Amino acid sequence: MDAENTEDKKIRIAAVADIHITDTDKNKWAEYFKEVSRKADVLLICGDLTNTGDESEAKILCDELKSCTIPVVAVLGNHDHEKGRQKLIRQTVQSENVHILDGEAVVIGGVGFAGVKGFGGGFDNYMLSMFGEDAMKAFVQEAVNEALHLDRALARIDQQHEHLKKVAIMHYAPMLDTVKGEPEPIYPFLGSSRLAEPLIRRQVAAVFHGHAHMGTLEGTLAGGVKVFNVAKPVLLKAGYEMPFYVVEI
Repeated sequence: MDAENTEDKKIRIAAVADIHITDTDKNKWAEYFKEVSRKADVLLICGDLTNTGDESEAKILCDELKSCTIPVVAVLGNHDHEKGRQKLIRQTVQSENVHILDGEAVVIGGVGFAGVKGFGGGFDNYMLSMFGEDAMKAFVQEAVNEALHLDRALARIDQQHEHLKKVAIMHYAPMLDTVKGEPEPIYPFLGSSRLAEPLIRRQVAAVFHGHAHMGTLEGTLAGGVKVFNVAKPVLLKAGYEMPFYVVEI
């Protein structure tokens, strides 16, 4: 689709995270994806596509997604990395209609989508610093790397499509407000403020994430950047019987 000709048009973005497909989910998601296709122009799945990180679960998701008639943009989550088979999961689920992003970007319907997994590290004044043992430095470096990958993906959109609206998709949270509701001791493992800097500087229109199952649906970063925690349990708690959240961009 010609991004420049669709720049002023709005598209409906449906988003969900933490669907945790299991080996017993065969034939359980077809109606869900049909309903999403009726209500939106693109579907975002913000990580934890699988429950135990097994490619057999990814194969079931791949089969179920055949019922989805709109483009799908997704990132992997920590569950998808559990068995070290994340590359196989990506290969299994990715198709002409399903884009699995890892520091990459794709343009659909006049909107540029940039995706990363993200990582932990804490928020604001309580963000972990690059100090101390090598293991602690490595933990912090992972969050730094994910933020750099996000920035490069967003920069690529700007370079190739000037003035295009940008949407970011990730698994871990970029801000504190959307993880509130979770136990405070685990905040450092739910996301990192390091992810917020490129979102604000690159003037992203909206951000979607998951991971914090007991978190809060909406938050706003500096500059008015809207952040949505679309973890399936969060949407169910908010009263969405068919758990996906639609935003018009």
